[in-house]
Amino acid sequence: MSCQCGAGASCNKDMGTPAHPGEASITLTIDGQNISVPPGTSVMHAAALLDTAIPKLCATDSLEPFGSCRMCMVEIDGHRGYPASCTTPVSPGMVVRTQSEKLARLRRGVMELYISDHPLDCLTCSANGNCELQTVAGQVGLREVRYGMDGANHLQDKKDVSNPYFDYDPSKCIVCNRCVRACEETQGTFALTIAGRGFESRVSAAGGADFLGSECVSCGACVQACPTATLMEKSVIQWGQPERSVITTCAYCGVGCSFRAELKGNQLVRMVPDKNGQANHGHSCVKGRFAWGYATHPDRITKPMIRHSIDEPWQEVSWEVALNHAASEFRRIQQKYGRDAVGGITSSRCTNEETYLVQKLVRAAFGNNNVDTCARVCHSPTGYGLKQTLGESAGTQSFDSVMQADVVLVIGANPSDAHPVFASQLKRRLREGAQLIVIDPRRIDLVDAIHARAAHHLALRPGTNVAMLNALAHVIVTEGLLDEDFVAARCDSEAFGHWRHFVAQPEHAPEAMAEVCGVAADDIRAAARLYASAGNAAIYYGLGVTEHSQGSTSVMAIANLAMATGNIGREGVGVNPLRGQNNVQGSCDMGSFPHEFPGYRHVSDDVVRAEFEQAWGVSLHNEPGLRIPNMFEAALDGSFKALYCQGEDIAQSDPNTQHVTAALSAMECVVVQDIFLNETAKFAHVFLPGSSFLEKDGTFTNAERRISRVRKVMDPLGGKADWEVTVALAQALGYAMDYRHPSEIMDEIARLTPTFNSVSYAALDRHGSLQWPCNAAAPDGTVTMHIGEFVRGKGRFMITRYVPTEERVNGRFPLLLTTGRILSQYNVGAQTRRTDNVAWHEEDRLEIHPADAENRGIVDGDWVGVASRAGETVLRARVSERVAAGVVYTTFHFPESGANVITTDNSDWATNCPEYKVTAVEIIKVNQPSEWQQRYRHFSRQQQELLRQGRGEEVQ
Repeated sequence: MSCQCGAGASCNKDMGTPAHPGEASITLTIDGQNISVPPGTSVMHAAALLDTAIPKLCATDSLEPFGSCRMCMVEIDGHRGYPASCTTPVSPGMVVRTQSEKLARLRRGVMELYISDHPLDCLTCSANGNCELQTVAGQVGLREVRYGMDGANHLQDKKDVSNPYFDYDPSKCIVCNRCVRACEETQGTFALTIAGRGFESRVSAAGGADFLGSECVSCGACVQACPTATLMEKSVIQWGQPERSVITTCAYCGVGCSFRAELKGNQLVRMVPDKNGQANHGHSCVKGRFAWGYATHPDRITKPMIRHSIDEPWQEVSWEVALNHAASEFRRIQQKYGRDAVGGITSSRCTNEETYLVQKLVRAAFGNNNVDTCARVCHSPTGYGLKQTLGESAGTQSFDSVMQADVVLVIGANPSDAHPVFASQLKRRLREGAQLIVIDPRRIDLVDAIHARAAHHLALRPGTNVAMLNALAHVIVTEGLLDEDFVAARCDSEAFGHWRHFVAQPEHAPEAMAEVCGVAADDIRAAARLYASAGNAAIYYGLGVTEHSQGSTSVMAIANLAMATGNIGREGVGVNPLRGQNNVQGSCDMGSFPHEFPGYRHVSDDVVRAEFEQAWGVSLHNEPGLRIPNMFEAALDGSFKALYCQGEDIAQSDPNTQHVTAALSAMECVVVQDIFLNETAKFAHVFLPGSSFLEKDGTFTNAERRISRVRKVMDPLGGKADWEVTVALAQALGYAMDYRHPSEIMDEIARLTPTFNSVSYAALDRHGSLQWPCNAAAPDGTVTMHIGEFVRGKGRFMITRYVPTEERVNGRFPLLLTTGRILSQYNVGAQTRRTDNVAWHEEDRLEIHPADAENRGIVDGDWVGVASRAGETVLRARVSERVAAGVVYTTFHFPESGANVITTDNSDWATNCPEYKVTAVEIIKVNQPSEWQQRYRHFSRQQQELLRQGRGEEVQ
């Protein structure tokens, strides 16, 4: 496609296709050389194709051309003056000169004016060696400045150091607008502006006196766009400009952003989003860009530890002692209680290779299928629901597909907070004219996004997703909005007939469902018509769909909608689950569920099981093992006695915390492998130091099925990467795992997993990333699924009967609690709480509607007791109209908040995914912590003292 960015030689965009298909290319002359380019190409870009670099300051390949700096002026025959080459499109027969004596004088003159109002500290400036102003000054041959510094200037302007990650030094600002444009075009937040006029013009953070107090979300786009040291990372100021870089993949959410980890010697200086990253295209969020300090935080546990009881001090030991002790305990327990008395939990934080090894260890070394993963408590309904309807347990599109959508339906997801880089891309598409439907109990940021507001916000009651989706389907069926041709060609006719009759019943009409959902019937009908009538309509959903007692039903209802309207199997449409953690998709792909081998193949399949038995050299069990909730129940029953838990904090993240901790306390051996002494490790008997994503090689698989390389940036602080720990534990158990590098593990995965057959590190390095299925039929991967036909053959419509949750409000518990995430913090907060992200969010708060607050005498900032059928906790109140009356909301990033103390054991009927999103509660004003919080604080202090005692440190 034609590039119109005006970025000159720095632009790497493809120029192979005309901007307007069918139009002939344009031939012009630049500095005596003829060149033909597509219509719409800028003069600057055309010159770059001839390797002619035109000086520039405001132009960059990531932003639209602006033409403010005047450095890129050229001479064009027949044109008056000296037009900016970045904003001037080519025309037939144009004759351009990029160099002349006059141009050289003008450029030096402009540069003199910039330098006259710029600090003369190039030798000590943080951007020294990486400053475009400095580079361009040399490019235009500026050697002296005629204007004195004693006139009007900005050299004494006060720095803004409020942001914890970067400084703003206005004395170095050249008002090129790149930061403002990056905030608008790349991020879509519109948090920066140019304040003042003429000489007084300066960048200003909108909505606040400084960057920290403004609407800035600290994504870093402005810092990356700045051509001087005006906006500069504090880490670069501290350590200096980096000297080398390593390409790796972010370990936060399921977007899977590619980053350059930039180092000086062995010191990590900064993380810079990789513009070649196929999931993020050079953008990032505050977490991936800046919140990496946890990797070297003093809380890191870097030595193995053991103890016989959780009441005893930890004892630091060698790796050999710790691994042999863990292995002997597992063997002792199996001999005493039976083979099925032990199990393992894989991590959605770790690599594919590491996750694969843990499930292999459980099946081959433990000899059972008692393995599960955190996807159990987040996206297991996605796997079940999409498998039943479409035939594959994964999303259908790439993130880039949204740029072809005409209507986007977001249900049960908050991309601005949980998947911010995708949210920026979505907002760009909305600014281009696409329309948005939001279905969520809470008024999320997307509803009121600047220049991208939602056409419809259906603020349904928590727990009524299926009722809402059936009402939408009713409108589509009864108003003749079906894509009959698509359904006839692509879907099972008998299943469709049953579904069509089912949703057409009056009980599913919006008028009948309005009272159930709490949304007006006219609004439901309007949203259904908008979705069904779009040329391309896409659905994106998150944990607000899956974490319900009818999570699997909701996923199937979403797939039904997509099939009924023909919105599947091409760009701009599809069913797109927004995965929460960085490798949730990968952990599922790798066989982490107790009923499936890698590649989603059932353990009871004799042919499949024989393949793994031959490869692994052992006999494998043919019955599914225990799910995580079953492990807890079995532990309390006395039949499950030992757990190997890698990289998950089930004591904080799983529902009904007191139930989970009781189960952990009932076990005789809990082995935790992690980077911090987390909540689960407080109940552990063996602690094996984990490694951060910066300390290992491997791969992650993101929400779009994209497999990306993770590359080691520094050596593991504990001496072993996570995959090496699992290998060593298997060997201690007497089962040989012989791998010298994670690439060998991936080679084994590829041999045994049909959708990964063509995946290798060499292929990933060659392509940058690959989306599975990646096999002989699709050696370069698969961007869009279900083109031509569904994986299962004919798409299958499923009956999705609405069954109200058992968690009901009543006089004692009259409010419904739902939970979610916030931008600056992440999941259980183990990483982000150990970074400066706490500057934005230092505690979990309870959002409550003004009417509910007034009825209870609660004002903003009060401490309130939150009681449910499962337990009680205390949080600080935030009075807000983002939630409807009768609904309250909180996050779960801080363990002391006890958010999951009050969530119940209710779960999805098909997968046991917990119903985090619907908990009946009551709120009262209080002045002290809950009993659970008091016990928690006492226990936490005790565990810290036991840790210090074991280390020989002085106990406070």
